[in-house]
Amino acid sequence: MRPASYEIINPPRSERAVLVGHAGRDGRAWRSLDELGLLADTAGARVIERVVQRRGPIHPATFIGKGKLDELKTRVEESDADMVIFDDDLSPAQVRNLEKAVARKVVDRSELILDIFARRARTRESRLQVELAQLEYTLPRLTGMWKHLERQAGGIGTRGPGETQLETDRRLVRERIARLKRDLGAVERERETQRRKRRREFRCALVGYTNAGKSTLFNALTHSRVFVENRLFATLDATTRRMVRSDRTTALITDTVGFIRKLPHHLVASFHSTLVEAIEADLLLHVIDASEPDFRHQMTAVEDVLEDLIESPRPTVLVFNKSDRVGDETAASGLRVEYPGSHVVSALTGEGLDAVRSQLWDLAAENGTRPAA
Repeated sequence: MRPASYEIINPPRSERAVLVGHAGRDGRAWRSLDELGLLADTAGARVIERVVQRRGPIHPATFIGKGKLDELKTRVEESDADMVIFDDDLSPAQVRNLEKAVARKVVDRSELILDIFARRARTRESRLQVELAQLEYTLPRLTGMWKHLERQAGGIGTRGPGETQLETDRRLVRERIARLKRDLGAVERERETQRRKRRREFRCALVGYTNAGKSTLFNALTHSRVFVENRLFATLDATTRRMVRSDRTTALITDTVGFIRKLPHHLVASFHSTLVEAIEADLLLHVIDASEPDFRHQMTAVEDVLEDLIESPRPTVLVFNKSDRVGDETAASGLRVEYPGSHVVSALTGEGLDAVRSQLWDLAAENGTRPAA
């Protein structure tokens, strides 16, 4: 037997997940499942199987049809999966029916993203925002959690402990939601005080799809060291740093949370106070991963979220990042032709960043930025 100091402790096994998607009309299910796989990896799960419903309407009871459900059950059993992750949002009834059918935990896309945000939240504000989004997601799904305690009949005399417990849970969740909103309101007032002090300076916000390299670009422009990781949603909190030129002209750069397709609306609403930095910015730098084959759809997803957030459009400059991964100058030139006024850069190597800085300083000067004190 080994001495205690040499005892090998096995780490906990990653949850094994089966991904499920629906092709729908656009037929892009596999690419969407690739992204779901990255989300699952970020959450700590290991993808072992993928199942796609290629045609047909959404089944109201189980989301996928009977034949595909039988296939899913077989795949889950054969692969010894721990959970099933759906690429779309499911109703509470669909989750219950699916869990009963496959005898495994079932998670939808929104719940997976909320779990990632809960893991990544570091500051008090982001923790409040994530908890609020989780509770607002959970509240309508409380129905049915206490079915085993309910009476079967209705009417007088059937008000049993199940319904009482359910109402108690709802009340507690609503009270917690109200308390979180008050706390976030206080944080928002603090942020508003900070923003008032900054309004005399030129403000630029980095926005873009998650993992497009916003934080790496932010570090390169501001000589900062914010956390960078090659995973989805590495950054949740808005971080602002000041750029100062030799003539003491200043510009404020803000790194914001990344966007994604099918972003839960509760999450967008909860992170509104963080995204105000983008809403009020004088300029948006829309950072795009030039090495991503699907970057045009990612651009559209970001633009859709911004359209919901910002009433009046903000001046926007496109920055195609990760040019070092493209490796083809013809492709980079094609981007400049297709998107006039855009920049093709590598935040990692520094290629093209001088042109971005130059444009920022020109715009800062046009906006009448005062010298730094």
